[in-house]
Amino acid sequence: MKKLIRGLLDFQRHTLPSYRATFARLAKGQSPDCLFISCSDSRVVPNLLVSTDPGDLFTVRNVGNLVPPAVTGGQHSADRGEAAAIEFSLGFLPIEDVVVCGHSSCGAMKAILAGGNVDGAPNLEQWLAHGAPSMKALRQNNSQVGEGLPDADRLSQLNVLAQLEHLKTYPIVRDRLAAGTLRLHGWWFDIGAAQVHAYREDLGRFVPIDETEGERLLTSLAEEPPALRAVQ
Repeated sequence: MKKLIRGLLDFQRHTLPSYRATFARLAKGQSPDCLFISCSDSRVVPNLLVSTDPGDLFTVRNVGNLVPPAVTGGQHSADRGEAAAIEFSLGFLPIEDVVVCGHSSCGAMKAILAGGNVDGAPNLEQWLAHGAPSMKALRQNNSQVGEGLPDADRLSQLNVLAQLEHLKTYPIVRDRLAAGTLRLHGWWFDIGAAQVHAYREDLGRFVPIDETEGERLLTSLAEEPPALRAVQ
């Protein structure tokens, strides 16, 4: 807590003056264009990774960056928190992109890899059960995703792809994808290298977002369908 309080005082003294206009504008409402779903891990800091300001990202963070699939009628199959965030952000905010971002050395993935049993944490055990499809993909071993990585990191990359599929079980996501007004992205953060990777469907694997890949991604976004441009 001492670090937090000192940090708050430092923010008020040195950073806040340059952000007063930003917060005054944000007091009237928010208009983020990206829903960013990531792990609760303290080493993953979305706004730091992508250099965004307050109001730029609508974030959802949980253990393992999991998105439990919806069932009949679009209801969440487990806790309602993630479902509510998906419905609110996609239905009431100008969200055009959804990023699911996993990371290396993820404790949740290590627990799933070890069987998903966590003594003394029954809620955590039930939550980690949503990683079962990812574990199944790892066991099938018919994908080049994460080849050469430790099993927990490979599982983490496969888990990102599984959560993208889970997102598609929500009616609001399916409808917006069909209308061409939403894009889904799979990212993975290598903590040790401080490097973000993006999933390339054409290559069937994650690649580092370096200068070359970043320019390629920017070019592809500039070629987005008319329906998506219309909502900007």
